[in-house]
Amino acid sequence: MLAEHVRDAAMTAVIFGFFASSWFGWAQEAPPPRWRKPLIAGSVGSLLVAVAGGLLAWQDWSTGSVFDSAETARNFGILVGIEFGLAGLGAGLLSIRKRGRELVSAWIALVVGVHFFPLAEMINFPLVHVAGVLVTLAALVAVPVARKRALRVSAVTGLGTGAGLLVAAVAALAIALFGY
Repeated sequence: MLAEHVRDAAMTAVIFGFFASSWFGWAQEAPPPRWRKPLIAGSVGSLLVAVAGGLLAWQDWSTGSVFDSAETARNFGILVGIEFGLAGLGAGLLSIRKRGRELVSAWIALVVGVHFFPLAEMINFPLVHVAGVLVTLAALVAVPVARKRALRVSAVTGLGTGAGLLVAAVAALAIALFGY
């Protein structure tokens, strides 16, 4: 699961840590009261991983990145553009159908999770496949789990997606620090 460059693994920890914190935050829209402290801890822990990754990336900034290739940078921009377009289109359609508040978090998590698969190939970092599996599964199970347990879909989606991204962020940080 090694990244080609330490900086890329460190920046993966930054990005996954930041977004894990965001997803834990989204889960706080209307979670069961007993979830509040773990969600806050997840947000804070995710940000700490992001900061640690940022410091390591800054320290190794001159060591190179897969994004030094103009082709990779361009393809990444295209992939992220497609991701944002699909997320926005789906959220818009759900809102028009009056289902946005209920399902938009699961839809966006699904788009994010699926986009990790081509991204992992593009940057040659297999750990991103693991993140893709974790986030996609979180998105797919969120609606049935939320309905079965009478929970808000955003709480279930945010918890699962945040946890998956935090696991991947910690793994990316370990790869950047220790090379495994």
